[in-house]
Amino acid sequence: DNSGDEGDESHHSSDSEVDQYSSSESQSSSSQETDNSPDAAYIQAARRKRQLARSQCNFIPLNTNPKRGDKLSDLKSGDADSEDEPDDHEKRIQFAPKPQTLKQRMTEETYKDTPFGNMKKSCESQEDETQDIWEQQQMSKAVKITQVIIFILISVLASLQDIHRSHQREYEKYLQDIENSKSTIKRLEKASEPALNYKFYKGMKTYLENLVDCLNEKMADIKELESSMYLLLREQAKILLKRRQEDLLNESTYLQQLSGKAGTSTDDTVEADKKVQLLEECEARRACRRQARESTGKCDHQEGMSSDDEVSPAEANDFQKTKDDILQNHKKIFEDVQEDFCIIQNILLKFQQWREKFPDSYYEAYVSLCLPKLLNPLIIIELIDWNPLKPDSIGLKQMSWFRSVEEFIKNGVSELRKEDNPDEKILPTIIDKTVIPQITGFVEFVWDPLSTSQTSSLIKHYKIIFGAPSTCDNEAGKAKQDLMGSIVSRMKKAIDEDVFIPLYPTCVVEDKTSPHLKFQERQFWSALKLFGNILLWDGFLLEDALWELGLSRLLNRYLIIYLPNVPPGPDLIEKCYRVIACLPERWFRGLRTRSSLPQLANLTQLLVQLAHKLYKSEKRDQLRDLICLLVKVRALDQAEAFIEEYSLEQLRLIIEEAE
Repeated sequence: DNSGDEGDESHHSSDSEVDQYSSSESQSSSSQETDNSPDAAYIQAARRKRQLARSQCNFIPLNTNPKRGDKLSDLKSGDADSEDEPDDHEKRIQFAPKPQTLKQRMTEETYKDTPFGNMKKSCESQEDETQDIWEQQQMSKAVKITQVIIFILISVLASLQDIHRSHQREYEKYLQDIENSKSTIKRLEKASEPALNYKFYKGMKTYLENLVDCLNEKMADIKELESSMYLLLREQAKILLKRRQEDLLNESTYLQQLSGKAGTSTDDTVEADKKVQLLEECEARRACRRQARESTGKCDHQEGMSSDDEVSPAEANDFQKTKDDILQNHKKIFEDVQEDFCIIQNILLKFQQWREKFPDSYYEAYVSLCLPKLLNPLIIIELIDWNPLKPDSIGLKQMSWFRSVEEFIKNGVSELRKEDNPDEKILPTIIDKTVIPQITGFVEFVWDPLSTSQTSSLIKHYKIIFGAPSTCDNEAGKAKQDLMGSIVSRMKKAIDEDVFIPLYPTCVVEDKTSPHLKFQERQFWSALKLFGNILLWDGFLLEDALWELGLSRLLNRYLIIYLPNVPPGPDLIEKCYRVIACLPERWFRGLRTRSSLPQLANLTQLLVQLAHKLYKSEKRDQLRDLICLLVKVRALDQAEAFIEEYSLEQLRLIIEEAE
């Protein structure tokens, strides 16, 4: 019937669907065996088909042991056990092919040479080729991955090495910190207890307060004594300078009156008598100096080259009495003061103990900047009786305060280098702030540039002062410039006020015993003495200042103008030789030309003129001396021209020896 037909149709349709499903599964299994790598989409499609087949079969088969070839029973049994079995994507995937059965091997041998077998072989070869390509791709990937890994390892190794080096530096730093800590511990173990440290600082603070109070109280007395001694020396120098200038003026006026008319008034006669009396006193002092030189055997001395600094016995007694009173008051200043507050060595010993026990606080307190000002009053006290213009004056390095400060610096902390030790600046600072101002005052108001002994003594101390390093370029430079400016100003004043060489008519000076000639000679030698004293500063003052004072102002304006008026002869040669002897040899060592210095052009021209006079006056035996003088100032061209002009070939050897 229709229902039965429908049931048969439905049964056939379900059978067909089961067959399709089994065929699809067989295909999937075969593909799984060949590919061995089913993807997710394939698995999902198979699962949906299986679920659809289950939903259409609404009966349970009675055959519990179906045959292997019954696909429907297999399907139903699969449906029954599907719940217990894992899904296909959950099963282990076999990547290697299963071993073939006997039936499969027989089938393979049967179809080996058939078209089907060839097709199978081609498929297998294609699969092998695909497999090789895949393996090559995997190998290339592995090689790239290995290179990347090597690069990463190298980077990591470099980073680790940097970290290791930083750790090594930290380790070394820690070792150094440990050593410093050990040394600090040892130093602290040797140090006193905090109570003793506090006691030391408190005692040092009290000592410094008392020292400052003591020096402030005594400072007024110290300044008064310093001013008294300074004024005493200044007044004495002023009196001697004034007397010398008055004697010069009186003698010049007296000689002018002798050369003038005989008619004079009564007042002029009285004034002339006073001048004669003063001149007689000056001549008496000159005679005493002459006798003193003769007793010592100095026969080459010229009148006018000695300093007229003698004083009367009464004046000398008054000066010495005043000086003794000042020195007596000087000793009384610190009579009521303990030695720890008035002796420089004891004061420095206190600071040395501070530096040895607590060097950190010592240097943090800038003691090196305070000590020069603190010691200034005590150093002034020691310098009150010091006169740098006296030849027998003690040198700075022999003074007790200098030795004490120098020893204090040498006993400084040895761990510090010399350039890093601030105590090295103490001594130069004292010299700049205390000693140089003292010397500058002597130069401005006490020093007599016409005195060779005073000039030589001043230069000796000048060498000591500026042979040491300066404290600060600005301050030390200013102190040195002030001193140099005072020296130049004082020499310029001496040239303007003390140099005077009169020129008298030839008829007046022809008489060797005339007072005019004697006065003129004394003034020449006095000017020459000042010329030599000025050139003693060569190497200490600026060359421009020295040339301007010695050559332009004194040599060219006074000495060279006077020499042509001297009659040719040994006296003229002697004067020229003494002038050239004052010139420093250093000026001519570096000359590469055959001409002398431009500043000495007038001198070389004068020597050539004198040579012509000697040749014409038939006194040719002195020409050799003049040629030697020209060669000494390196005026070789002028000397050679003179020799060629008069054909004096015997004198050419002098030039050849000089070259």
